[in-house]
Amino acid sequence: MSRRRFIGTTSCATISSTTLFSSILNLGVTNSLVAGTKASFNHPDDYKALVCILLSGGNDSFNMLVPYDNANYNIYAKTRSNLAIPHNQLLKLGNQRQDGRQFGLHPSMPEVQQLFNNGKLSFISNIGTLVEPMTKLQYLRKQKMVPVGLLSHADQAQQWMTAIPQTRSSKGWGGRMADIIQSGNSNKNISMNISLSGTNIFQVGDNAIEYAIRASTGGSVGINALQSNAPLDKILQGGVSSLLEHQYKDIFKSTFAKKIAHAQHNHLEFSSALSNVSSLQSSFSDNNISANFALIAKTIAARNILGMRRQTFFINFTGWDHHDMVLQNQRSMLATLSKALGEFQNALEELKIADRVTTFTISDFGRTLTSNGNGSDHAWGGNVMIMGDGVNGGKIYGNYPSLALNSNTDIGGAIMIPTTSTDEYFAEIAQWFGIQDGDLEYVLPNINRFYDPKSKDSPIGFMKT
Repeated sequence: MSRRRFIGTTSCATISSTTLFSSILNLGVTNSLVAGTKASFNHPDDYKALVCILLSGGNDSFNMLVPYDNANYNIYAKTRSNLAIPHNQLLKLGNQRQDGRQFGLHPSMPEVQQLFNNGKLSFISNIGTLVEPMTKLQYLRKQKMVPVGLLSHADQAQQWMTAIPQTRSSKGWGGRMADIIQSGNSNKNISMNISLSGTNIFQVGDNAIEYAIRASTGGSVGINALQSNAPLDKILQGGVSSLLEHQYKDIFKSTFAKKIAHAQHNHLEFSSALSNVSSLQSSFSDNNISANFALIAKTIAARNILGMRRQTFFINFTGWDHHDMVLQNQRSMLATLSKALGEFQNALEELKIADRVTTFTISDFGRTLTSNGNGSDHAWGGNVMIMGDGVNGGKIYGNYPSLALNSNTDIGGAIMIPTTSTDEYFAEIAQWFGIQDGDLEYVLPNINRFYDPKSKDSPIGFMKT
């Protein structure tokens, strides 16, 4: 095999480009850390993980978490018209009340209902991207700065991942946390940021990047020819190994070969770690989202073998842009999400680590309360979920807004202005994860506009201390 053919073959045929090249890029940055920051997690039990689920497209979350008491349900039903879920189909949430109101869940979410009622999951209501605190009047009078590209899919999804809504950025707050904490992991080859969805902004920092794995392959991805026992591949293996070990004078060829060799080494290390953990008794459904959660659970089970004390995981669950057929689409998609969350929680309890793994949702934005005929359009504030034994569960945090049209949170077009910022949400997660107060502004550049990191109080209060 010629060198030219080797480069073309490894780039296009024997390598899964999105996954392996993400891992290749990781190799050059994992040892570089933010100046002056150190992390040390030496005890095997000092482990924490975050699992971020992006509901890409903008989840209509006011049909996920719905007023249940008669008075507020009637307001909801009037505003949502043909998008309203019948009252007798809602799944009531325990005895949780907010200002005398009761709440229910979309009928496709029985697992989430059980998690909530068992104190393992909570909601944060009417949350969204904000540059600074803002009222409806201030918005209408243009007295405050609004996020760049408000109501835009690309901009708003990016801002949930970067936590910098006043500008477009390619660095995420998960990546910036890794800049600080990564040094606490003894493994310096594989990033603490593991993506089940390829390249993403959330996990990219100044010095950190994601390590991509795939549920379809059961883990990391390497060079197929080096893993196969097929006769032709056996012949190729010697040639590929020779090309990887060759001392190239050309700097590009030399760097490329070294990166491929290191990526293959990391793939073998990662695969070996996963193969040495016991199979879980907990079952997962046969769909891509549950398969992603199953692989995350297996990776967490291998944490000690991999030398990990802190990890983040990222899943992009696409398809939530329901301008049409919102009721039909949510019926199946929320069922998939709810079942996967229940399965993942069961697996974490089997691993006896449910108190050290926190799973949370993000989405581009909420959607309009009013119907466009058969769906809903881009909006702003919405509702999110956070799950784990480390969560003060069974509660609704933030301020669930009145769903009446022209309320003090409706800025026009049935669009809710957020009353809780993403910065407050992320800050509490970051604090639980181990980010010190002095580093919080590096992770979340706008945090001081919403919360004093020196405060003795939590930003919102949904995490146990």
